[in-house]
Amino acid sequence: MRQAAILDALRASGAVHVTEIATELQVSDMTIRRDLLELERAGRLVRTHGGAIPAAGAATVEMDSDEPDFDARLRRQHAAKERIAAAAATLSLAHRTIALDVGTTTFLLAHHLRDRAHAKVFTNSVRAAELLGASQTETYLAGGRVRRDELSVGGAEAVAQFEKLWFDVCFVGLSGVTVDGLFDYSIEDVDLKQVYLNRSGLKVALCDASKFQRMSLVHVAPLADLDVLITDAPPPPEIAAALEAARVDVQVAP
Repeated sequence: MRQAAILDALRASGAVHVTEIATELQVSDMTIRRDLLELERAGRLVRTHGGAIPAAGAATVEMDSDEPDFDARLRRQHAAKERIAAAAATLSLAHRTIALDVGTTTFLLAHHLRDRAHAKVFTNSVRAAELLGASQTETYLAGGRVRRDELSVGGAEAVAQFEKLWFDVCFVGLSGVTVDGLFDYSIEDVDLKQVYLNRSGLKVALCDASKFQRMSLVHVAPLADLDVLITDAPPPPEIAAALEAARVDVQVAP
């Protein structure tokens, strides 16, 4: 949280001074110097005599304007997504009613849920429902309009159906995470993501590390709407500080 405040001040003024920021944050100069050293090592800034300036390209957020097709996304960071899905499956064992979002990592999670004979899975992913429907897992697919390529179900009917329910846990997929929150490509899918987050006792996002500092068309929710973020590598310092401030439990899949 303190390092996030330092980076915020750096963006606002173009430079920070040790004594000034220490006074503002009510800590010692030595504490700030240690923070600046850690942030410099992470490539977030460059220390100067008595303070710091931004590093070239530091904290750059990239915008994804187009959604790659499902198979291309499934191949991208596949090993990392498999690890995240396995960690999510372990977390799911303590819960019976599971809301499962669309996406490639959530689809990989569906493979792990096939042996859950006593679980109930609610999803708007046709792919996940087809996979789970052939297993012993009790599966419910939202009814509504099917979006081509992604094979996700959305629309007012799907939202009305699922917002009447209460889930033990939800697993949502994302296209990006910044200090401003969670992002996704599709306007059509965001309504059900928000239903899952609003109607679940435990709210879990699955996000491989390549999605940090990336945003896309739709802002899904602030970080504070999450309980857990499962990823494959520690987030960059700025996002890590924002997640800590939002009290999100970051779990790095082994």
